[in-house]
Amino acid sequence: MLILFAHGSRDPRWRATFEELAAAAAAEAGADLVRLAYLELSAPTLEDVVERAVDDGATRLRVLPLFLAAGKHLSEDVAKRVDEARATHPGLDIELLPAVGEDERLRSLLRQIVAESVASR
Repeated sequence: MLILFAHGSRDPRWRATFEELAAAAAAEAGADLVRLAYLELSAPTLEDVVERAVDDGATRLRVLPLFLAAGKHLSEDVAKRVDEARATHPGLDIELLPAVGEDERLRSLLRQIVAESVASR
């Protein structure tokens, strides 16, 4: 199972982007294979999603941080949450993937968007 992991916000407009992404991924991969969790300010939390996944019989989880850059949240907060989930569920294989912002494909797309924005002024 893949857990898309975003920061979270009280603003439903901000969350809609991630909810749409999760819904599209779940529709493509299978509803039981993709879930969305938030670090803070929104529900469900990573802990909530891990608990539900375990209840559903999951034995392996992959956590994909939807962060553009690796900062304190990713290096400390996200890693701590994943470590806590591992400690709570020692038989569960939990893999923390690199943040999406570290993927060269996304970086390339961002450069393209910036270049097109500059060119269109």
